[in-house]
Amino acid sequence: MPPKTLYKVVEASTVTDEALERILNEWSARGWRPDGIQFAMRESSKRPSMAFVLFTRESDEEASS
Repeated sequence: MPPKTLYKVVEASTVTDEALERILNEWSARGWRPDGIQFAMRESSKRPSMAFVLFTRESDEEASS
């Protein structure tokens, strides 16, 4: 069976380049691959109010049906 893909979502309530770099570096070092970033916007501001950093990795366990 092919490996099972696992997903990880990390919420960032502080959306700065430093905060996002820290999350990306921390979880990449743990074996997770960055898969995207989704930003939550406020209508009253041009800056995002929070971000969700998405990661994936392959499981060593057998994929279940």
